[in-house]
Amino acid sequence: MDSLHLILSLLCSVFALVSGYSRTLQISSFDEGYSHLFGGNNLQVLKDGKSVHLSLDERTGSGFVSQDLYLHGFFSASIKLPADYTAGVVVAFYMSNGDTYEKNHDEIDFEFLGNIRGKEWRIQTNIYGNGSTNVGREERFGLWFDPSYDYHQYSILWTDDRIIFYVDNVAIREIKRTESMGKDFPSKPMTLYATIWDASEWATNGGKYKVNYKYAPYIAEFSDFVLHGCTVDPMELSTLKCDTTPNSNSILADLTPAERIKMESFRKKHLQYSYCYDKMRYKTPPSECLVDHEEAKQLKSFDPITFGGSRCRHRSHHGRMHRQSRSVSF
Repeated sequence: MDSLHLILSLLCSVFALVSGYSRTLQISSFDEGYSHLFGGNNLQVLKDGKSVHLSLDERTGSGFVSQDLYLHGFFSASIKLPADYTAGVVVAFYMSNGDTYEKNHDEIDFEFLGNIRGKEWRIQTNIYGNGSTNVGREERFGLWFDPSYDYHQYSILWTDDRIIFYVDNVAIREIKRTESMGKDFPSKPMTLYATIWDASEWATNGGKYKVNYKYAPYIAEFSDFVLHGCTVDPMELSTLKCDTTPNSNSILADLTPAERIKMESFRKKHLQYSYCYDKMRYKTPPSECLVDHEEAKQLKSFDPITFGGSRCRHRSHHGRMHRQSRSVSF
């Protein structure tokens, strides 16, 4: 890393290390922070200017993208997912720099995987650094609510040394940067994206259940946008707009003991898949994994083939998202 990039990274991380913290950050209107990405009229900005509907029909999906490029920060949106039969539908809220770094891109993903009628939506998180798509770091969860019934908040905290995923201000996953990960930890400036698209090829039971356009349009609703981070000049990587003094909008990177207890409770109840315990993909867990024996036992009872190391062959199905986002379904 050159000296300019190092200084930029260090300065941008200051806001994440100050004491005091609030999740009640300023909410931006859509036009203040985002622009249309694809889908034509399948993207609708509501009259309040703060809410957006993304729809998927037989013609196309749709999506939007942040106007700025960010190096670290806290990024959030309230999302209401489509109801009823949603098999094959994927809604995503994620960060990526695939357009800038085509062969060594970084990514931080929230992906919402639709399902057949009577089955719940699943939420999947993933990260890539420096194009390390050969190492899948997926974790998948159920939820304690129906995400199609009302809006719920989904947030990403990204600092120099960790990434935390939140649902309704409850941390559900923390990824700490380790020396062994090297450049596999996302470290280059990224843009925010939101998309809805047809992932019939892989998304529901490995592609067994497809999108049924009899139920279209599928509409994902977005609101309460928070873009709180260090903006970077995409040409020079030199323009810095960063909170560097303690105030009510500061973000503390580490989890409090109470937050950590909530995260452990959530994972105990809702974790359905973690790459760290997938014996069919990895004979030994990737080096950054800290194996929790209770989680290992829990997942083995949930899926003894994947997490118990059965000799039955296990197949993975890869899908590619619009603008470089990738996912794996099992």
